[in-house]
Order: sequence, then C-alpha cells, then structure tokens
Amino acid sequence: MNIVGVIPARYASTRFPGKPLKLIAGKSLITHVIEGAKLCSHLSKLIVATDHEAIAAEAKKSGVEVAMTDPHLPSGSDRVWAAVKNVDCDVVLNIQGDEPLIYGKPLDQLCEVFQDRSVSMATLAKPFQNHEDFLSPNIAKIVLDSQSNALYFSRLPIPHTRNNPRDFGYACVKHIGLYGYTKSFLEKFCATPPIPLENAEALEQLRALWMGWKIKVILTDFESWGVDTPEDVLKVESIMSRKK
Repeated sequence: MNIVGVIPARYASTRFPGKPLKLIAGKSLITHVIEGAKLCSHLSKLIVATDHEAIAAEAKKSGVEVAMTDPHLPSGSDRVWAAVKNVDCDVVLNIQGDEPLIYGKPLDQLCEVFQDRSVSMATLAKPFQNHEDFLSPNIAKIVLDSQSNALYFSRLPIPHTRNNPRDFGYACVKHIGLYGYTKSFLEKFCATPPIPLENAEALEQLRALWMGWKIKVILTDFESWGVDTPEDVLKVESIMSRKK
C-alpha cells in the first residue's frame, strides 16, 4: 500500500503567526514535526504543504518535498488534498504541523488500520486522564460505537450523565487530531462544502459523519501537545527536557 504523509503548515495562524518557524529547544517547530514523522515506517513519501516561502525553505533543509498551497484554503484537509491530488498514492496521513512531539508509533497505528480495505477515514484517541480535560472546550471528545467507529465528536462533555458527573471515562475518549484517509475519500470530502454542524463545533470531521461515512478510531498512548500559542512553547520545551 502506497501511503503519503502530508504536514500542513500555514504561516498566518490567528493566535500564533509564523509558528512553524518558531524555535523550540533549538529547532524550528516544523523541523521537529518532520523529524518525528520520518520515524513512521510505512510512509513512501513525506510532503510539507505550506503557503509561505520561508516555511518551504526550512522544510527543504530536512530533505522533504514541499507543495506550495493557496493561503485561502479553508482547512488543513484542503491543504492536504491540494498537496496530493496529483500524487500516486492509496492512503494519505494528515500530520498536524503543530505537533512537535509526534513520533513513529502513532503514525504507524494510523497506517496499519488501512490494511482493512473497508476503512476510508481513521483518527486517534486515548482515554481521559483527568476531569479537567473532559470539561475543556479546547479538547474534542468522541463517543464510539461497538466497532470503535465515531458516533459523534464535540467540544462539550459528552454524553451527559445524570449520575456521577465525574465518571468521565465510561463512554467517550479524548480525540488526538491526526487523520488518515484513502485518497478517493479525501477527494469526496474536500469536494463537499462545510456544513453548519462542523461550523458550530469547529470540527471538520463532523462533515464526514454527516456525509454518511464511518471514522475508525484507534486508541493510542500518544499524548498530543500541540503548539497553539507562544505560551505552549515553554510547555513543550519542559516536556522535551523531562523526556531527555
């Protein structure tokens, strides 16, 4: 199976402009992501999809391909599709460009689920470790069906329980925002305009559920530490220091 990884890296982040170039422990954010993605054993190619020449130049230093994309594309999935639509592949991984702690194992988990030819889209999740994350609107939650497919994603605590409000782990899991898609599914997904439901939750994966597709959810022990603000840089540097 021919699997291509794409790292969307936009310059004009609302909360942190230019963050792919921000130095974290002596390396740019985009370099950390590239180095982690290269540890995936199933990728035939790795591409950085960006709208900015400085990010492109930084990515090329790490020896990966670069696809220049329109800065006005509405989402990361659209940037991924723009990078691979003329690339020969079966499966595409969307590797978030703000995940400097990414490494091979969770990406391999995403790749391997596509050995089941019935899977069109997949993502990662892990059990909640604390009640604060469960309540946070910054963390997406997933309710699963009996086959580990997503029933629904929300930023609100779901499902509501009338019994013990701290019993947060019994019916949902914490979303880790890495995605895999078959190329044919990604084309259909990006050809479908955003829907009111995804706009309300600010979660584009709800479009796939609305379209009637299943999203396979794989449990992982990878803890996502995305860089969304300048303050997150110090947090990630502290984690890197402890890991060393």
